[in-house]
Amino acid sequence: MKSRRRLKLLPRRHYRDVRWNDPLRFYFFPILGPLYRRRVELCLTECRPGHRVLEVGFGSGVAIPTLDELYDEIHGVDMYAHVEEVGRGFAEHGIETDLRKGDVLDLPYDAESFDTVLLISVLEHLQPHDLPRAFREVHRVLRAGGQLVYGVPVERRLLALAFRGLGYDIREHHFSTERQVAAAARASFEEAGTVSMRWLLFGKIYEVGHFTKSLAPDPAPRPSSESAGADSHN
Repeated sequence: MKSRRRLKLLPRRHYRDVRWNDPLRFYFFPILGPLYRRRVELCLTECRPGHRVLEVGFGSGVAIPTLDELYDEIHGVDMYAHVEEVGRGFAEHGIETDLRKGDVLDLPYDAESFDTVLLISVLEHLQPHDLPRAFREVHRVLRAGGQLVYGVPVERRLLALAFRGLGYDIREHHFSTERQVAAAARASFEEAGTVSMRWLLFGKIYEVGHFTKSLAPDPAPRPSSESAGADSHN
């Protein structure tokens, strides 16, 4: 059994360009904080140390200090972050990054650039019919034998109600289920395993997928019945 990697957080005031809807504040809450940190730690535990990592949707950069201990180069792409400001903030702590504006559906990188691509709580925000394209892009930028690690929430009605009480309606932001994400990933990658996070009466609330890019020549993507069914409804 793998030993869980601990999330290395900076003091909250040291994070730059924290948008109003960024979940950073939840990491420091008494009850929610351990849950938010644990889901990132489960993703980081699946990451193999290597040369170059790409985090898609890095946001305020919660995972970056820990990634700095695992990889020689840290790259990140995000649609909304002010990348220069976030990068300067980490540079002040001796962490060099290469952060860019971009979209997982059209990644601004050459083919076979990374050992690991990490997506933490990103893929649930995509429509189901966009998942295959996202995974094709991840597959393109990964080196042969490289790994895809992602984390997605498992929707639970009680949990959705709890977040609504905090002013955040999950159903307005989450469009793809963990089953749809996994099915789309299997169409392009070899599955290495999944890890689930459980919490009290809610049961399974988060799922981490670990997939690898084959060392063999790239086959044509395999359509999955679940993702094909999702496409037909959009």
